[in-house]
Amino acid sequence: MPDRLHFTDSDEANALIATDPMALLIGFALDQQVTVQKAFSGPLAIRERVGTLDAAVLSDTDLEPVFRERPAIHRFPGSMARRVQDLAAYIRDHYDGDAGRVWTDAPDSSALRANLAALPGFGEMKIKALGAVLAKRFGV
Repeated sequence: MPDRLHFTDSDEANALIATDPMALLIGFALDQQVTVQKAFSGPLAIRERVGTLDAAVLSDTDLEPVFRERPAIHRFPGSMARRVQDLAAYIRDHYDGDAGRVWTDAPDSSALRANLAALPGFGEMKIKALGAVLAKRFGV
C-alpha cells in the first residue's frame, strides 16, 4: 500500500487519498469537470470542514454549504455535494461504513467491477481509472 498518491500539489491530500479508502472514493467521485488536482484535494477540504470522512457522518450532513464555502470544493457544489452524500450513504448501507470493503470484499475482478459500478456517480471511465489505481498502486 502506498503512503502517497501524487494526484495533487498537497502532500497532506496525497497522503489522505492513499491511506483512507473513503477519501480515495470521494476523490474519484469529484473527478468530473475539474482538474485532477482539484478533485483529489476535495477529500482533505471536506475532512477539514466537516471534521471527518466517516460515511455515516457524511451521509447525515448537509454537504452543500460545506462545498460552497470559499474556496468551493468543486465548480458544481450542489450536485457534487449530493453525489458525495449519496456515495457516503451507499458505503454506510452496503459496507457498514468501511469504504475499503468495496475492493477487499471482491473475490475477483468481475466482482470488483460490479462493486465499483454500483457506486453512485461511477461510470465506465471511473471504474477503469479506479480499477487501474487499485491494481497498480494497491495490488488489488
